[in-house]
Amino acid sequence: MEQTLGHKQALPERKVRSMEEFLERFPEVKEVIFDGTERPVQRPKDSDKQKEHYSSKKKRHTRKHITGSTRKKRVILLTKARAGTVHDKRQLDEADLVGNIPDEVVIEGALGFQGLQNEFENVHLPHKKPKGKKLSEQQKQENREFSRQRVVCEHAHAGIKRYRSVTDVYRNRVPDFDDRLMLNAAGLWNWYLDAA
Repeated sequence: MEQTLGHKQALPERKVRSMEEFLERFPEVKEVIFDGTERPVQRPKDSDKQKEHYSSKKKRHTRKHITGSTRKKRVILLTKARAGTVHDKRQLDEADLVGNIPDEVVIEGALGFQGLQNEFENVHLPHKKPKGKKLSEQQKQENREFSRQRVVCEHAHAGIKRYRSVTDVYRNRVPDFDDRLMLNAAGLWNWYLDAA
């Protein structure tokens, strides 16, 4: 199935090596929306692995991916699966996806990617509430509008998770098989969008 989805160019890219490669592969893309998604895994018996996979955000043991989606809900970028404790920004930095996206392509993300806007000029994030202060009404309105535009990445995640193999608790012990399941589920979702 993975080969077929690859021939149909439905699989998301795992690594973009240069800006030229990005423009060649995705010439029509004007915005990329980054967000993290987690899936539950069986609780490891080893205490070190338990700490490694425990996600404080989800209050359970998880594996995490960062996706890059378009406004049309297509998933074009997907990182390798990592343990649930890894922070979104750290995982995105280690995957080195943002550095190879051209400046004319707008990058949007959640507050989990705070600090990315200081490194790249084409990154847009919502306003963060200052410590001990409040956001102004204008900032709140801008955050609402930003959220309305960014929600398509959540719709893309919901489309991927239609396939129960990436939603249910993962119990398989084959190394990196969960990563391939996510890749194929994203490819099937993209293929579904192309056919619709």
